[in-house]
Amino acid sequence: MCKGAVKECIRAILKEKLANVQYDPEEMPELTKSLSETIKDRLKEEGFDRYKMVVQVVIGEQRGEGVNMAARCFWDADTDSCAHDVFMNFLLDVLGKMEPPTSSRLNSRKRRKDGSGPNGATELDGIPPKMSRRSLGLREPAPFSDEVEIDYSKPYIRVTYEEAMRGTPLDRPVRVYADGIFDLFHSGHARALMQAKNLFPNTYLIVGDTVCSDELTHNFKGFTVMNENERYDAVQHCRYVDEVVRNAPWTLTPEFLAEHRIDFVAHDDIPYSSAGSDDVYKHIKEAGMFAPTQRTEGISTSDIITRIVRDYDVYVRRNLQRGYTAKELNVSFINEKKYHLQERVDKVKKRVKDVEEKSKEFVQKVEEKSIDLIQKWEEKSREFIGNFLEMFGPEGALKHMLKEGKGRMLQAISPKQSPSSSPTHDRSPSPSFRWPFSTKTPPSSPANRSRNESAVTYDISEDEED
Repeated sequence: MCKGAVKECIRAILKEKLANVQYDPEEMPELTKSLSETIKDRLKEEGFDRYKMVVQVVIGEQRGEGVNMAARCFWDADTDSCAHDVFMNFLLDVLGKMEPPTSSRLNSRKRRKDGSGPNGATELDGIPPKMSRRSLGLREPAPFSDEVEIDYSKPYIRVTYEEAMRGTPLDRPVRVYADGIFDLFHSGHARALMQAKNLFPNTYLIVGDTVCSDELTHNFKGFTVMNENERYDAVQHCRYVDEVVRNAPWTLTPEFLAEHRIDFVAHDDIPYSSAGSDDVYKHIKEAGMFAPTQRTEGISTSDIITRIVRDYDVYVRRNLQRGYTAKELNVSFINEKKYHLQERVDKVKKRVKDVEEKSKEFVQKVEEKSIDLIQKWEEKSREFIGNFLEMFGPEGALKHMLKEGKGRMLQAISPKQSPSSSPTHDRSPSPSFRWPFSTKTPPSSPANRSRNESAVTYDISEDEED
């Protein structure tokens, strides 16, 4: 298989399908499948001698991160080969890879314990070479241009946009020059430099024209918060910057571009009027050296300064509280006392607010507890009334107890009746009965009074009373 022909085929398909595609996480899975099938079908039409083709496509969002792709398979160094290509735009980072990993001679899938390669593989399995690992973080700031050695023996030949997109050799990176004042360095600046760094697969980013001297900056741009040394230092410590140019001119000249061997100039596409020109990059655009980047909405140096000016009193009081003097803040004696008074008033307000919040919490807790107590009292009162009615009500237990006691008492004191079938005979006079707690006998009827008077009376013994 011809690697060069396969690589050109992959590059043409990626450029054709992804020229104006924006990254969408929901659409990317289908897009990767479609690209894989398209590359595979196109390569089959070429008629290469093959046993099997495997196409892998990885698509990522362009945010400045690096991506390394690896595949693991059985490999025959004599018959197997692979080719890959990278496509990048402002929003996409695509890696397409085609590899026929299996030849007509099938390798054993059993691992060899005595093998010298990884996972028991041997030299016959065709182990692909490992890729060098690159650190994502830098250990030193970017150097200045006068600290970098340039080999002027080699002629300076600027690369075209197509050559830069296809990728250049490692020893010939595409030299891109970025723009901006970078005062109060923020995320918008970092994103602009990230886009410039990722314009091409092999980019060397130079920042210089935008970090002009204070004199030029104040004349053309206006007064800045940070001086030139502070701005130099901020840009040097940005991870995307490879080189910084000091005392660069405000307007780019052909001599300056040739001296630093610049291939492209990166800046947003909005016309930049300055130094008596409607667009200072007009001649760069006409020469085909302009590479546009996108501005980050919602963040800029002017926005940050506007926030500070809008809340000036807040930040002055903040710095006075942190130990800065009124002289350092350019604040008069009267304003200083005013700010201190405002600070004390705010503290009193805060204390009052805290007390109000605590009192509200206390009242809320008391209300909750009172509600709980009322509910418990109602439950207990219902229980007490129910128990009282159950004991002393019209059909309560006490009434039944009294009825049962009365019945037993009447049964105990009433005389026993003789049976009606017994023969009639003179009954012996019944002994007189003494009422409990009384010495008197019960009253008798007039008919029996004479007979009772003649009858012998006697008291009931104690045993009988019981």
